[in-house]
Amino acid sequence: MASATAALSPADAEKLSKLQSDVATLDQISENEKSGFINLVTRYLSGEAQYVEWSKIQTPTDEVVVPYDALAPVPEDPSEVKKLLDKLVVLKLNGGLGTTMGCTGPKSVIEVRNGLTFLDLIVIQIESLNNEYGCKVPLLLMNSFNTHDDTSKIVERYANSNVEIHTFNQSQYPRLVVEDFKPLPSKGNTGKDAWYPPGHGDVFPSLKNSGKLDALIAQGKEYVFVANADNLGAIVDLRILNHLVNNKNEYCMEVTPKTLADVKGGTLISYEGKVQLLEIAQVPDEHVSEFKSIQKFKIFNTNNLWANLLAIDRLVGQNALKMEIIPNPKEVDGIKVLQLETAAGAAIKFFDHAIGANVPRSRFLPVKATSDLLLVQSDLYTLSGGFVTRNPSRTNPANPSIELGPEFKKVGNFLSRFKSIPSIIELDSLKVTGDVWFGAGVILKGKVTIAAKLGVKLEIPDNLVIADKDINGPEDF
Repeated sequence: MASATAALSPADAEKLSKLQSDVATLDQISENEKSGFINLVTRYLSGEAQYVEWSKIQTPTDEVVVPYDALAPVPEDPSEVKKLLDKLVVLKLNGGLGTTMGCTGPKSVIEVRNGLTFLDLIVIQIESLNNEYGCKVPLLLMNSFNTHDDTSKIVERYANSNVEIHTFNQSQYPRLVVEDFKPLPSKGNTGKDAWYPPGHGDVFPSLKNSGKLDALIAQGKEYVFVANADNLGAIVDLRILNHLVNNKNEYCMEVTPKTLADVKGGTLISYEGKVQLLEIAQVPDEHVSEFKSIQKFKIFNTNNLWANLLAIDRLVGQNALKMEIIPNPKEVDGIKVLQLETAAGAAIKFFDHAIGANVPRSRFLPVKATSDLLLVQSDLYTLSGGFVTRNPSRTNPANPSIELGPEFKKVGNFLSRFKSIPSIIELDSLKVTGDVWFGAGVILKGKVTIAAKLGVKLEIPDNLVIADKDINGPEDF
């Protein structure tokens, strides 16, 4: 990727100098955070443009993006499996709040199924591995300043589990006021909204700065498996771990075949002899439709990532992880601010022998909205031993597409509108709008649209079967 790093203009150099003086006085954050922030802003101002020469993009070979079926089977000897697991650490990205789903506190404490939260399921999964193989895979949670206090209280309830849980915080950076390039906290805003966590690309320096990386390396740990806390499919995969250890791959990104729902997701490309992530923001305008097509770019990043701990230590020490900067404009109390972020997947190009693994779709089951919650709480999935698995009686490999109106957006409202979650094994698509309430034992099949008339409450009776229908009122049942 061409990197156009120009020297700072005199105006920008002065901006930066003033910013450094302002940031130096912010005693809420550490020296590491101050220097990390100034580094990021310096790179941003120097116009380190990340553009791609489209003609140089190559589709990665199976050596670079390894098909899951080509991975060697897991050793049959349990003592060999234990040796593998003794090298592993699981890290969940736990910085997000449940605000978009109408919940307060960390998103990972939303109940997913059977009264169990994301965090409960994660602990149960790792505990079952530790019990089965007599190993001690630890769980690390990377919190943000938004989720730290709540998470610290919540993990106490797992004190008696067979999982060692560690928490650490990702960096806390000040939001930049666009108008005068001052940090928002310097302008009298002392609240949490004057700050931001700079994206999950920050996982590598934060792991080092927290002291956790050195401690894990001292314990003989070699690999970390990083995933979003809300991805129910991101469980420890022994075949991937075995492959990385045997082939000395320093980094692996799990990718999976794109569907039309994933067209905006980042993809892996071969570029100038290296594998790297290509995000939609880096694509020249004239190639965006090509990027979104599932013919040319057939895979996308699940954000399930594996990395070698010594390699992270080396690269952080060399300050080499210069991932593409994602400028994220926001508004706080009417003031236009900018936050600069990076993504962990973009680090792939800095690691040696980095690969992708083309994994089954089952390893990507994120819950971003109540429509996803409907899927995982329905008969389309079963929950056993902390693992959410898809019901084999559904023949269609794709999940139904589900669109719920704003009445269903908050988890509390969503749950109150279903006496029980409908059966959706044979559903292709569901669109619900208006004041709709579902009875118990409802079965949905094919393409279903339910639209309540404005100001009218529409109650779907118990045990109703709706197949390939548009429903606007009781007369359509």
